Amino acid sequence: MTGNATHETLRPSGTPLRVGLVGYGLAGSVFHAPLIAATDGLVLDTVVTSDEERRARARAEFPGVRFARSPQELWERADALDLIVIASPNKTHVPIATAALEAGLPVVVDKPIAGTAAEARGLAALAERRGLLLSVFQNRRWDNDFRTLARLVADGELGDVQRFESRFERWRPQPKGGWRESGDPQEIGGLLYDLGSHVVDQALTLFGPAARVYAESDVRRPGAAADDDTFLAITHVNGVRSHLYVSATAAQLGPRFRVLGQKAGYVKYGLDPQEAALRAGERPTADRPWGEEPEEQWGRIGSGESPLTGGGTPVRTLPGDYPAYYAAVADALRGKGENPVTALQAAAALDVLEAARRSAREGVTVELSS
Repeated sequence: MTGNATHETLRPSGTPLRVGLVGYGLAGSVFHAPLIAATDGLVLDTVVTSDEERRARARAEFPGVRFARSPQELWERADALDLIVIASPNKTHVPIATAALEAGLPVVVDKPIAGTAAEARGLAALAERRGLLLSVFQNRRWDNDFRTLARLVADGELGDVQRFESRFERWRPQPKGGWRESGDPQEIGGLLYDLGSHVVDQALTLFGPAARVYAESDVRRPGAAADDDTFLAITHVNGVRSHLYVSATAAQLGPRFRVLGQKAGYVKYGLDPQEAALRAGERPTADRPWGEEPEEQWGRIGSGESPLTGGGTPVRTLPGDYPAYYAAVADALRGKGENPVTALQAAAALDVLEAARRSAREGVTVELSS
């Protein structure tokens, strides 16, 4: 079962669950490894990478961690592991997740779980048959601004939401290269599937399933091969409209969120601080605040006036909480909680991303079946 399935070889209660991490690039080294190590009940056992520089960095931060050169080495000692985390390039997610599940191991996969919704549902079905947890790392559900917005919506502070605007914009006029910016469809690169996976997941989490999707997708930068400036419009089944922007070419950054309700609106600028903290080597610990931001960065709620001219009232931003994801995974593996992000939820987001790709290519609005 993909909800709260347990692994049949879990360690006794009180013994940390041992994690094998596949990949130690940006995702593995900045997000997964530090968050795994910070989670009570989990221990980083093995890192799969053949890169000697990456091994040295991992060894320096996690003394005693073991290494493997290929995922196959993990399957050969499956009984000694309790969870596999896949933080390797997008095109490897499906084959590695399939192999891990077939080896009898629960799995966490970085987003996007797959290139298509059909592949995601196939993995979900395999996990269901094997009675294993399959979870997707959608860390931006635990961003400080998203947590704050979700509370405002749940508490009815905005009234009925009419339009949700979400921007994940950057100013990177020169392509960095690598598979994330590759034009090869097999690489599953480009911003639509990278940052788009986040903003679509957040929209669906807040406002439910999509009925229609329209998108515009462009390659703006000289030398770029994958989409770097994309807009999506989602009409949700409940009538809310989500306008989502992902860009590497935004010379002036817009608000991260502008949410317009029938009673009030909420506007928030700036990005959650957790990624920057992790990149800088900071680590979440129980003895100091994590994910906090200063008051001058809080969003504002109000009506009838721009927040940039003093309109509205500041709303304290809840702390960001990426550690909550792996804490929930540990609980789910122990049978004490639910899977925090299921493969079927990820498949619903991929339905939208696939529809957006088709919409941008053909210049049409795509209807999604209910």
